[in-house]
Amino acid sequence: MAVRGLLWLALLFVLAALLATVGRFDTGQVLIVYPPYRIDVSLNFFVVAIVAIFVALYALTRIVRNVWMMPQRVAAYRARSRTAKAHAALREAIGNLYAGRFSRAEKAAREALSNDANKGAANLIAAGAAHRMREYTRRDEWLAAIDAPDWQDARLMASADMRADGRDADGALAALTEMQSQGARRIHAQQIALRAHQQAKNWGEVLKLVKTLEKREAIHPAVAVRLRQQAAENLLRDRRHDPEALLALWQSLSAAERQSPRLADLAAELLIALNRHEEGRKIIEDALQHNWDARLLRRYPDAVAGDALPLIQKAETWHKTRPDDADLLFTLGRLCLKQQLWGKAQSFLEGALRLSNDNEALTIRTHRALARLFEELGDTTRANEHYRASALAMNVV
Repeated sequence: MAVRGLLWLALLFVLAALLATVGRFDTGQVLIVYPPYRIDVSLNFFVVAIVAIFVALYALTRIVRNVWMMPQRVAAYRARSRTAKAHAALREAIGNLYAGRFSRAEKAAREALSNDANKGAANLIAAGAAHRMREYTRRDEWLAAIDAPDWQDARLMASADMRADGRDADGALAALTEMQSQGARRIHAQQIALRAHQQAKNWGEVLKLVKTLEKREAIHPAVAVRLRQQAAENLLRDRRHDPEALLALWQSLSAAERQSPRLADLAAELLIALNRHEEGRKIIEDALQHNWDARLLRRYPDAVAGDALPLIQKAETWHKTRPDDADLLFTLGRLCLKQQLWGKAQSFLEGALRLSNDNEALTIRTHRALARLFEELGDTTRANEHYRASALAMNVV
């Protein structure tokens, strides 16, 4: 500012010097005759007077124009002020929403509505704040107020997300269905749909969505495994009265799912309950081939329909490579009990008892199996000893 002032001062000095220099050569006269008046002035004075009159008329015109435009200028100023306040309120609403001050966020969003351009964003923020305060009726009113076509996808996505968060699965799925097909394929929309289908127990859809999100790397692998197992378990249970449907579903699962000990154990249990022992046995054997698991070994003797010898032979081949597996010895003991091979059953069960170590559950089960064995042999004394040992092995807190 100081440099600019100096420049204007220098310009004025130059202009003054120029006028003084030009004024020395004033040789002209201007004669104005308006009968009966006569005015005779120098040319320099006439030029200066013309310039002064122009400046005065220009200033007067500007003053009149400013006075005339004053109402419009005041109105424009007030509009700009309202717009600035509305934008400031919108920013405040966003800050309060993420800071957890939901009541303030809703109030600021209402103030931001004074500017129509903020309508979509302000309504969404107010809806989010009302949802966090569990004011679902007010939330829906805010969402319903969003009528701009460009904001419909945002409204539906927010509505679906909030409804899924509020455990309104049907409302969330309805909002996602209302979205355009392109929007429904977005990752966030599929994540919301996954939550809603879980709540609605639509396990078939859950399984599909988990596989889709896993391919798009939009879900943690551990979470995907858990959800796939949960969905598959519930789908298997839904078919517990229909063996054909149960087997068809089992074959439709991926190899990794069929090799899961938890799923294989459930499928085998359901099939055995439906007198489909052979299919249950095959499921257990296939799963054990890939994942050696104690629960599958415990389920294996239940797959005996009549003759237990084929299962004993299969278990003995496993025993050759796993001679110190206590769970396998317990399984062999149970199989021999079913086949009434009392000597071998006692040998296997006592071996399992020796190797059970700190496995409390296995110790209790083995003592009970030995008690039943001695009951079959008529040795009630030893049977009672094992019953007592099984009771003492329980770590009751």
